[in-house]
Amino acid sequence: MGRKWLILCSLGLLLLAAPASTSAQDGISRKKQEKLLEKKAKTDKKEKAAQEKADRKRHLSLQDKATRKRIKRNTKRAGRHGTNPHKDNFFQRIFGG
Repeated sequence: MGRKWLILCSLGLLLLAAPASTSAQDGISRKKQEKLLEKKAKTDKKEKAAQEKADRKRHLSLQDKATRKRIKRNTKRAGRHGTNPHKDNFFQRIFGG
């Protein structure tokens, strides 16, 4: 008799627990998930840019003064001509100055 009650009670508890587990599968909506992914991508991009800036700054701090000046000069020269590789002007090509 006690065994039947035990089986009956465990079956009843199992049936009561079933609806709670099915509602947990709903999760978040697609729109919310897309917003979360966009926000995560934005923060990842910002963190990556900050890390690159810190890495560049550390690299420059490891160089001696002459090298830092040379890097600065070449960066300015390359920046004036956009993303294309810089070219020396006519006189520098002819006279090697």
